[in-house]
Amino acid sequence: MSDKDDWVVWNGSLGVLDVAAMGRVEHDPSGRTAWLAAPYDVVGPFSLDELETIGRVAFGACLVMSRRKWQDDQIELRIEAREKRRAFAVRFREPDDDSAHRALLELPFEGELTTVEINSAFRRLAKSAHPDVGGSHDDYCRLTEARDALLERAYSVN
Repeated sequence: MSDKDDWVVWNGSLGVLDVAAMGRVEHDPSGRTAWLAAPYDVVGPFSLDELETIGRVAFGACLVMSRRKWQDDQIELRIEAREKRRAFAVRFREPDDDSAHRALLELPFEGELTTVEINSAFRRLAKSAHPDVGGSHDDYCRLTEARDALLERAYSVN
């Protein structure tokens, strides 16, 4: 590869992949220092010699790498980035108070719920809450909302 080739830019924290050309390259006794071309010209300085030897260099949240290195490493990099983004998002998610949903579906207030438990409780109560069997539309909608919220939480835990 040479400084004239396009390089892959991977920002795992955002899940963004792009291709960029090499911008400014400076030569000095210790080697070549480079920056990417616009719009990624903020990425740099980094060692172009290291990039060409190893196949990738880290710069902030980005990895600059050869196309070949991206092809070889992309699955692991995408998985790692997705797990980091999920872990980061969980830190800011407010804990859900699902006690109202549990009460509505007559489920225990403590412990993890399985999807089978949630769906069984919903079906049992929906038999009398559904408008087609004399229940009210609003009651049925509340049961559906409670089921959906609890299922979403159960799936996010697993």
